Amino acid sequence: MDGIKAPSIILKEKIDKNDYDAVKSLEKICVEKDNVSFKLELEYKLNNSSEASGRGIAVNDFMFYDESDLKGYIGINDFGGDALEVNGMVHPEYRNRGIFTKLFSLVNDEWLKRKQLKMLMLSDHNSASGIEFIKNMCGEYDHSEYDMILNMDVKQAEPHNVKLREAVKNDYEEIARQDRIYFEIEKDDVQNIEQKYDDNNGSFTYMAEAGNQIIGKVRIEMIDRVGGIYGLGVLPEHRSNGFGREVLISAIKRLKENGAHKIMLQVEVNNKNALSLYKSCGFEENYVMDYYRISKNQV
Repeated sequence: MDGIKAPSIILKEKIDKNDYDAVKSLEKICVEKDNVSFKLELEYKLNNSSEASGRGIAVNDFMFYDESDLKGYIGINDFGGDALEVNGMVHPEYRNRGIFTKLFSLVNDEWLKRKQLKMLMLSDHNSASGIEFIKNMCGEYDHSEYDMILNMDVKQAEPHNVKLREAVKNDYEEIARQDRIYFEIEKDDVQNIEQKYDDNNGSFTYMAEAGNQIIGKVRIEMIDRVGGIYGLGVLPEHRSNGFGREVLISAIKRLKENGAHKIMLQVEVNNKNALSLYKSCGFEENYVMDYYRISKNQV
């Protein structure tokens, strides 16, 4: 490769602190140069053991070095659904040299070994080059999500009807059932939920109860005082009672009590009801991430 002194590619099952620092440094350079955002989930990766792949050892991190400097990175995230999520970047001075294409070919080879039938490629909505690359790889638009951050000065009303209790093993089946209702998750994901509990580090799922009935659930995560709210849902028969707002407020309250100085979540752009709820509770739009889908029947 022209202008590259000593290229090497390192593949890893999981990152360590040195990898984390190198990727964060590269991310900072790309963000400042292009004014775009990435969804790399590095904190999650660093604080959790290897992600379940359904087949022994799996490669999740693909790193291109020139001498000792990281110049390109792509990461795979497996959150237990039927699709892998892929996001990455190349140093501005090393672009148009085939680095990202080479890394992606390795990612594609890894995906073909796994059980997931789909791969979701992510790009900031404002990244023309990122979206162009994905389209060249035959990625079809799937959906977009807002990344939202809570205005910590906004005061929320106290919840009166909903209580959260930490989930236990007996709740795994119910969590999987609710995931299928809210997110169209596949039926065999009880095993993935058990894996997440075994590997848990800073992430907890809570069952939402009202009147001694389970009415929904939510997962909260805390890493380095940054809180995240995920998987929030209320069962269809319990909707239109204000329970969603109380589950959200209860999750915010728990994160604040645990010392969160920043709280974030993601929501699909087309989910107007959820978007309205989050905004009314103090969340503000940060950026839009586009998701493009590649299916195995396409390759």
